[in-house]
Amino acid sequence: MSPPCHTSALLLVFMALAVAGAEQSEERSCDVIGDESSESQMERALLKKLEPLSHMRFNVTVEKGKTENYVYQFRVCREVNSTSHDFGGLVQTNRQNGKTTVIGRINETQVFNGSDWIMLIYKGGDSYGRHCSGEKRRAVIMISCKRGVTASSFSIISEEREKEQECFYLFEMDSSVACPAENSHLSVGSILLITFVSLIAVYIIGGFLYQRLVVGAKGMEQIPHFAFWQDLGNLVADGCDFVCRSKPRNAPAAYRGVGDDQLGEESEERDDHLLPM
Repeated sequence: MSPPCHTSALLLVFMALAVAGAEQSEERSCDVIGDESSESQMERALLKKLEPLSHMRFNVTVEKGKTENYVYQFRVCREVNSTSHDFGGLVQTNRQNGKTTVIGRINETQVFNGSDWIMLIYKGGDSYGRHCSGEKRRAVIMISCKRGVTASSFSIISEEREKEQECFYLFEMDSSVACPAENSHLSVGSILLITFVSLIAVYIIGGFLYQRLVVGAKGMEQIPHFAFWQDLGNLVADGCDFVCRSKPRNAPAAYRGVGDDQLGEESEERDDHLLPM
């Protein structure tokens, strides 16, 4: 192969890879039923909340005797098979003959939630044959709250196809994205205590660094306001003495023992008979 042909072949390969990468990066996402202007903020918020699950694939196998052997493949707001461009968000594959049936499509999505669950509904699936008046299939996926788990326990609960209308496939799974936001358990007192301790830590560390690096203090002098803290004990003692003392400092004691005053008085009384008449 000549150099120009070789270069052209490489360019074609790179262009094909770029196109494939662009198609893969531009996967279709959920389109809520109705006009774009009619989508509620709640639906958009729920779809954004489900976004962490969009890169995951979920499978479940169902065997019922020898007649039914299916594999269900599910993706959250993404196509199961992006190359087929069928918008299939939940697909059923018959393991016996390889036939694929789209249960629900992401371009006909409904989503709503409760306190600890999110329900995702894909409508517009392939039509039933003899069941449910030939209407289109739909998949209902109940996502329940389970903290600490990104996604698990994907399973099929039932297929309701004995009715004339409104038939559906019901699936369930667990995920932390369906959990409500946890409220802070810190009380006002705890927040104030944490703030106070943080300020004390900043004061001690900052003052220590200032005394050591700027002032050049050594030893105990590195403690900020060392003279004040050294006298704090005396200040506290004086404050307690002032507040807690119940009598004036110069008040006489309630109990009088044998003291100098009593001895002086008794001596004067005993010396009266010695005075000249």
